[in-house]
Parts: sequence; C-alpha cells; structure tokens
Amino acid sequence: MKILIIQQRYGIGDLVIFLPYIHAISKKFNVKVSLLVKESSKASDLLSDDEHIDEIITLDKDKDGLLGFLKLSREIKKRNFNKIFIFNSSLRYNLIAKFSGIKSIFQYPLFRSKDNLVHSAKIFTENVTGKIVSTEPNLKIKETNDFDQNIKHICLGISASGPTKRWDIKNFIRLAQELSKKYKSKFYLAGGLSDVDLINKFKESVVDADCKSFENLTIKETLPIIKNCDIVISNDTGFAHIACALKVKTLTLFMDSPVMTYGKYSSFMEIIEPVGEKNTTVHDTLGSNKISFDEVLAKTNSMLS
Repeated sequence: MKILIIQQRYGIGDLVIFLPYIHAISKKFNVKVSLLVKESSKASDLLSDDEHIDEIITLDKDKDGLLGFLKLSREIKKRNFNKIFIFNSSLRYNLIAKFSGIKSIFQYPLFRSKDNLVHSAKIFTENVTGKIVSTEPNLKIKETNDFDQNIKHICLGISASGPTKRWDIKNFIRLAQELSKKYKSKFYLAGGLSDVDLINKFKESVVDADCKSFENLTIKETLPIIKNCDIVISNDTGFAHIACALKVKTLTLFMDSPVMTYGKYSSFMEIIEPVGEKNTTVHDTLGSNKISFDEVLAKTNSMLS
C-alpha cells in the first residue's frame, strides 16, 4: 500500500504540529507515508531521520495554476498511491487526487473556511484511525552528546515571520545578561540570514563571547544543538515548535499570533502573552511592547531550576 498525505501550510511550526497525525496514519496502515508539502516547511531537513516517512514531494510555484494542476496530477499519478489524506478543505487537492487516479480519498469537509488546525487535524485523524491521538509531536534525530554539562545551554529564538511577532532584540540581550549573572551559560541565537542585523546587535553586546549563531546553519544542523539545550526562549517561530518536538523546555512569547492554536498543543511549551491578555492573543493583537521582561526572566529561572 502507498499513502500520500497533503499538508500544504507554509510554516515549520505547522509541519511540526501535524507530526502526531502523520505518524498516526503511518502506524494505522503500518507503512511509511509520502508527504506533499511546501518547501518553506523545511520537511526535508526536519524529517530526514523519521522512520515513518517514505518520500517528500515539494509544492512550488511550478505547480500553481492550471498547468501546475496538470503537472502535479501527473507527478502524483506516476507514484500509484492507494490512499490520500488531505489536511485541508481545498477542492483543488480533491480534484488532483481524482485526476491522479487515487481511489481512496480522505479529506476535511470541502469549503470549510475557518478551523483550529490542531483540533481539526486531531478529529480528522482520530476518525481515520479509530484511536485517540496525542497532540504531542515527536521529532526524531541523530543525537550528539558532546555538550558541556556544567553550563546552561540556552537557545534564544530571536527570529519571527514579521516584526509584530518579535520581542525587541534589546530584551533578549538584557535577558542573556541577567541569566549570565546567575548561571554559567552559552547562548544559541536561533535566526537565519534575514536576521543578521539582530544577530549582529547581540554579538556586539557584552555576552558576545558566550553565544553562537544559527545564521549559517541549515535547519537540520540546528536540530542536535536545540536538542541539547536546557531551555529555548523564543518568539512564536518555527524554532519554538521544533524545540517542543525535540522534548526541550520551551518558553514561547505570543504577541501577535493565535495562542490557542500554536501555544497549547505540547506539554513542553510554556507561554507568555502581552500584559492584559489571557489565552486571547491572536493576529493583530500587536502586543510586542507589552511582554513583561520581569515575567520572562522569572519564568525562565523557574524552568531552569
């Protein structure tokens, strides 16, 4: 039996959140599954050591529009899938499945406009498998154990998908300075090439000697580093979700994204919202200036103790 799963959301965090459901389908039918995903999900990096994954098929601009529809249909058809699981309500993917000759199609109800992605994926997968499925993701990697156990390894997720979702870099620098007073520490700056300006500001600070940047690393290269950290303090970004899937204590700052969707699925994630918000932060909350530094510091110390 050959199975295809479609998860077309853009983000790394989205892919991580869907892992329990991908794994549950693989276990239900006792086969490795193929994934159709966006390149931006970094699935190839994240899932290279995943025993449940057979092949990753990448969605790109060449597969948009009518010609893209036909191209993607042909690409899927030649693989002779028996079943397809579509984690969205798109008519396009439903038609692609039919054009590809897949007989057994499982999908969300067509044309549904709004949903909580965690709840919808959980209900959908439980209906398919007939079993309760945990929301806890599990990211399997090849681990290394060459980290100094006498110091605190602290990852700072300074990156974000936009400025309204980013805690000011000055706050992260100040946080590192305060933590350095209490613990012998090494800091890892979770950001890419687009975050170089922020990384440089951190490197120019007094904690420069104790930090390492991810800017020139692939996502796959960052995984064993994150896995060995004592804690990750991060904006709501892919690195926070990766950390949870690696079973690392994670403190995630929600200031302009839906906390009830992205902040409640893992027991490894603690959250902080803007002052005055309580499980209410959504898009357009615009609360980056209302995240309490004292609360972040206190909760970090508590999680490190």
